[in-house]
Amino acid sequence: MWQTARAILKRDPAATNLCTVLLTYPGLHALAWHRLAHYCERHHWSLLAALISQHAAHRTGILIHPAAQIGQRVFIDHGIGTVIGATAVIEDDVTLLHGVTLGARQAGQTGQTGQRHPHIGAGAFIGANAQILGSISIGAHSKVGAGAIVLTSVPAYATAVGNPARIINAQLHAYHQAVQ
Repeated sequence: MWQTARAILKRDPAATNLCTVLLTYPGLHALAWHRLAHYCERHHWSLLAALISQHAAHRTGILIHPAAQIGQRVFIDHGIGTVIGATAVIEDDVTLLHGVTLGARQAGQTGQTGQRHPHIGAGAFIGANAQILGSISIGAHSKVGAGAIVLTSVPAYATAVGNPARIINAQLHAYHQAVQ
Protein backbone atom coordinates (compact mmCIF):
# COMPACT_ATOMS: atom_id res chain seq x y z
CA MET A 1 0.00 0.00 0.00
CA TRP A 2 3.01 2.30 0.43
CA GLN A 3 3.64 2.10 -3.33
CA THR A 4 0.02 3.00 -3.97
CA ALA A 5 0.12 5.95 -1.57
CA ARG A 6 3.29 7.26 -3.23
CA ALA A 7 1.73 6.83 -6.69
CA ILE A 8 -1.33 8.80 -5.54
CA LEU A 9 0.91 11.56 -4.24
CA LYS A 10 2.55 11.77 -7.69
CA ARG A 11 -0.68 11.65 -9.72
CA ASP A 12 -3.00 13.84 -7.65
CA PRO A 13 -2.19 17.55 -7.70
CA ALA A 14 -4.44 18.03 -4.64
CA ALA A 15 -2.35 15.62 -2.55
CA THR A 16 -0.03 17.65 -0.37
CA ASN A 17 1.83 14.97 1.57
CA LEU A 18 2.01 11.22 2.15
CA CYS A 19 0.42 11.41 5.60
CA THR A 20 -2.69 13.10 4.18
CA VAL A 21 -2.98 10.44 1.47
CA LEU A 22 -2.64 7.59 3.97
CA LEU A 23 -5.15 9.02 6.44
CA THR A 24 -7.81 10.64 4.27
CA TYR A 25 -8.05 9.05 0.81
CA PRO A 26 -11.08 6.70 0.65
CA GLY A 27 -9.79 4.99 -2.51
CA LEU A 28 -6.64 3.92 -0.69
CA HIS A 29 -8.68 2.69 2.28
CA ALA A 30 -11.03 0.75 0.00
CA LEU A 31 -8.06 -0.92 -1.68
CA ALA A 32 -6.55 -1.86 1.68
CA TRP A 33 -9.83 -3.45 2.79
CA HIS A 34 -10.09 -5.14 -0.61
CA ARG A 35 -6.66 -6.75 -0.22
CA LEU A 36 -7.84 -8.33 3.04
CA ALA A 37 -11.20 -9.40 1.58
CA HIS A 38 -9.49 -10.80 -1.53
CA TYR A 39 -7.14 -12.86 0.67
CA CYS A 40 -10.15 -14.27 2.52
CA GLU A 41 -11.96 -15.00 -0.76
CA ARG A 42 -8.93 -16.87 -2.16
CA HIS A 43 -8.84 -18.98 1.01
CA HIS A 44 -12.54 -19.87 0.68
CA TRP A 45 -13.64 -17.72 3.63
CA SER A 46 -16.40 -16.21 1.49
CA LEU A 47 -18.63 -14.98 4.31
CA LEU A 48 -15.76 -13.15 6.03
CA ALA A 49 -14.69 -11.71 2.65
CA ALA A 50 -18.23 -10.45 1.98
CA LEU A 51 -18.49 -8.90 5.45
CA ILE A 52 -15.17 -7.09 5.02
CA SER A 53 -16.24 -5.87 1.57
CA GLN A 54 -19.56 -4.55 2.91
CA HIS A 55 -17.82 -2.83 5.83
CA ALA A 56 -15.42 -1.15 3.41
CA ALA A 57 -18.30 -0.04 1.16
CA HIS A 58 -20.10 1.57 4.11
CA ARG A 59 -16.93 3.34 5.26
CA THR A 60 -15.69 4.53 1.85
CA GLY A 61 -18.63 4.55 -0.58
CA ILE A 62 -16.63 2.24 -2.87
CA LEU A 63 -17.91 -1.29 -3.50
CA ILE A 64 -15.29 -3.80 -4.62
CA HIS A 65 -16.23 -7.47 -4.86
CA PRO A 66 -13.72 -9.61 -2.94
CA ALA A 67 -12.99 -11.73 -6.03
CA ALA A 68 -11.98 -8.75 -8.21
CA GLN A 69 -8.31 -8.77 -9.21
CA ILE A 70 -6.61 -5.42 -8.69
CA GLY A 71 -2.99 -4.62 -9.52
CA GLN A 72 -0.51 -2.28 -7.89
CA ARG A 73 -0.59 1.53 -7.69
CA VAL A 74 -4.27 1.76 -8.64
CA PHE A 75 -5.70 5.20 -7.82
CA ILE A 76 -9.42 5.47 -7.09
CA ASP A 77 -9.82 9.26 -6.92
CA HIS A 78 -12.68 10.43 -4.66
CA GLY A 79 -14.29 7.06 -5.31
CA ILE A 80 -17.83 7.64 -4.06
CA GLY A 81 -20.21 5.47 -6.07
CA THR A 82 -17.49 3.32 -7.63
CA VAL A 83 -18.49 -0.33 -8.16
CA ILE A 84 -16.09 -3.09 -9.22
CA GLY A 85 -17.59 -6.49 -10.06
CA ALA A 86 -16.44 -9.98 -9.15
CA THR A 87 -14.62 -10.97 -12.34
CA ALA A 88 -13.17 -7.50 -13.05
CA VAL A 89 -9.42 -7.30 -13.58
CA ILE A 90 -7.58 -4.02 -13.09
CA GLU A 91 -3.92 -3.99 -14.04
CA ASP A 92 -1.19 -1.77 -12.54
CA ASP A 93 -1.15 2.06 -12.57
CA VAL A 94 -4.83 2.52 -13.46
CA THR A 95 -6.76 5.65 -12.40
CA LEU A 96 -10.51 5.46 -11.74
CA LEU A 97 -12.48 8.59 -10.91
CA HIS A 98 -15.67 8.66 -8.82
CA GLY A 99 -18.82 6.86 -9.90
CA VAL A 100 -17.10 4.37 -12.23
CA THR A 101 -18.86 1.04 -12.71
CA LEU A 102 -17.00 -2.04 -13.89
CA GLY A 103 -20.06 -4.23 -14.21
CA ALA A 104 -21.61 -7.17 -15.97
CA ARG A 105 -23.66 -6.39 -19.05
CA GLN A 106 -26.54 -8.70 -18.22
CA ALA A 107 -27.27 -8.21 -14.55
CA GLY A 108 -29.37 -10.69 -12.66
CA GLN A 109 -28.28 -13.91 -14.33
CA THR A 110 -27.33 -16.19 -11.47
CA GLY A 111 -25.00 -19.11 -11.97
CA GLN A 112 -23.25 -17.45 -14.91
CA THR A 113 -19.57 -18.42 -14.96
CA GLY A 114 -16.47 -17.04 -16.64
CA GLN A 115 -15.41 -13.47 -17.28
CA ARG A 116 -18.48 -11.20 -16.91
CA HIS A 117 -16.77 -7.91 -16.05
CA PRO A 118 -14.21 -5.70 -17.81
CA HIS A 119 -10.45 -6.09 -17.95
CA ILE A 120 -8.69 -2.73 -17.55
CA GLY A 121 -5.19 -2.55 -19.03
CA ALA A 122 -2.15 -1.03 -17.32
CA GLY A 123 -2.01 2.74 -17.15
CA ALA A 124 -5.61 3.28 -18.28
CA PHE A 125 -7.56 6.34 -17.13
CA ILE A 126 -11.32 6.01 -16.53
CA GLY A 127 -13.27 9.28 -16.19
CA ALA A 128 -15.96 10.10 -13.65
CA ASN A 129 -19.24 8.17 -13.89
CA ALA A 130 -18.05 6.03 -16.80
CA GLN A 131 -19.94 2.75 -17.11
CA ILE A 132 -17.85 -0.10 -18.51
CA LEU A 133 -20.08 -3.10 -18.93
CA GLY A 134 -19.50 -6.70 -19.92
CA SER A 135 -16.61 -8.96 -20.72
CA ILE A 136 -14.60 -6.34 -22.63
CA SER A 137 -11.09 -4.92 -22.48
CA ILE A 138 -9.92 -1.38 -22.01
CA GLY A 139 -6.45 -1.34 -23.56
CA ALA A 140 -3.27 -0.25 -21.85
CA HIS A 141 -2.81 3.53 -21.56
CA SER A 142 -6.22 4.22 -23.03
CA LYS A 143 -8.68 6.80 -21.73
CA VAL A 144 -12.42 6.62 -21.18
CA GLY A 145 -14.17 9.96 -20.92
CA ALA A 146 -16.47 11.04 -18.12
CA GLY A 147 -19.98 9.67 -18.44
CA ALA A 148 -19.07 7.27 -21.26
CA ILE A 149 -20.98 4.02 -21.55
CA VAL A 150 -18.55 1.46 -22.92
CA LEU A 151 -20.04 -1.74 -24.34
CA THR A 152 -17.22 -2.81 -26.69
CA SER A 153 -13.49 -3.15 -26.19
CA VAL A 154 -11.24 -0.10 -26.44
CA PRO A 155 -7.78 -0.64 -27.97
CA ALA A 156 -4.54 0.40 -26.30
CA TYR A 157 -3.67 4.14 -26.42
CA ALA A 158 -7.17 5.04 -27.63
CA THR A 159 -9.69 7.49 -26.18
CA ALA A 160 -13.36 6.54 -25.94
CA VAL A 161 -16.19 8.98 -25.21
CA GLY A 162 -19.96 9.15 -25.45
CA ASN A 163 -23.03 6.96 -25.15
CA PRO A 164 -22.42 4.46 -26.57
CA ALA A 165 -18.70 5.10 -26.40
CA ARG A 166 -16.78 5.61 -29.64
CA ILE A 167 -13.06 6.00 -30.34
CA ILE A 168 -12.15 9.64 -31.04
CA ASN A 169 -8.41 9.55 -31.70
CA ALA A 170 -8.12 6.91 -34.39
CA GLN A 171 -4.99 8.50 -35.91
CA LEU A 172 -3.06 8.36 -32.62
CA HIS A 173 -4.24 4.78 -32.09
CA ALA A 174 -3.11 3.84 -35.63
CA TYR A 175 0.31 5.41 -34.95
CA HIS A 176 0.78 3.34 -31.77
CA GLN A 177 -0.31 0.19 -33.64
CA ALA A 178 2.28 0.89 -36.37
CA VAL A 179 5.06 1.52 -33.83
CA GLN A 180 4.42 -1.77 -32.01
